[in-house]
Amino acid sequence: MGDEGLFGPRTVTWHLHADPAMWVAGVCSLFLQALHPRAVAAVVQNSRFRDDPLGRLQRTGNFVATTTYGTTAEAEAVASRVRAVHRALRGTDRETGEEFRLDEPEPLMWVHCAEVASFASVVRRAGFPLTIAQLDQYFDEQRRSAALVGLDPATVPGSTRAMAAYFARVRPQLRRTEDSDLIYRFLHLPLSSRWLLPVNLGYLPLGHLAYSVLPGWARRLHGRPAYPPLVVEAGLRAFRAAGLAVPDQLRFRYPGDHVQRALDRLGEAAAPAPTAPTGR
Repeated sequence: MGDEGLFGPRTVTWHLHADPAMWVAGVCSLFLQALHPRAVAAVVQNSRFRDDPLGRLQRTGNFVATTTYGTTAEAEAVASRVRAVHRALRGTDRETGEEFRLDEPEPLMWVHCAEVASFASVVRRAGFPLTIAQLDQYFDEQRRSAALVGLDPATVPGSTRAMAAYFARVRPQLRRTEDSDLIYRFLHLPLSSRWLLPVNLGYLPLGHLAYSVLPGWARRLHGRPAYPPLVVEAGLRAFRAAGLAVPDQLRFRYPGDHVQRALDRLGEAAAPAPTAPTGR
């Protein structure tokens, strides 16, 4: 076996992150992240996502895929670049006018927890089977990802109970803002050119499905209607089923070839499965 990287085929992360429902889960996590005033202000003030929407989403996906399926050196290299960017940038709190660093623990912790909780929840709802023990294992594994962006793993929720306690603690700080409204609109219609209107309209149902799988309390903070529950469940499962119907030889190469390169390195026995391992 070659270098398994930070995770490897015996982890829940390895299999969950290759699931087709991660497409929906990733967008859902961005809706959730937008509810933290400082975290979303940092994005709006420092990112060119409106000018380069596909590039911004691709870079986010590349970070998750590289840290999951890349070699240890590749994961550490991409993380080093992210930490350098966060270290150099500043944001301004729109309510207090206070300047803050993007590498402060509070917004980093929020982005991490919103991301991994969304990944686990959405993929599980779409049909990826996860026991509570496997969820606990996933959150514990994801402390490695948190360390990559500069967080102390000991302070990061590593179980379902700890994650629930974190969200209960942080919820009073979350709210709808002008910045969160901007992100809501962007994630529904990300391409601004009128020539790309058909692409936007084709994407719109997926974008709203990703919004609709937010926790109820998060949707109430956004203050926007969601698809009915039956539509959400049917849409999630249909999306996952369609993705799993794509042959692995093709699915593991797109949108990036991170999974296929991991299989080239480790062998076909390491292929992600539509279920998670039962033990560490």
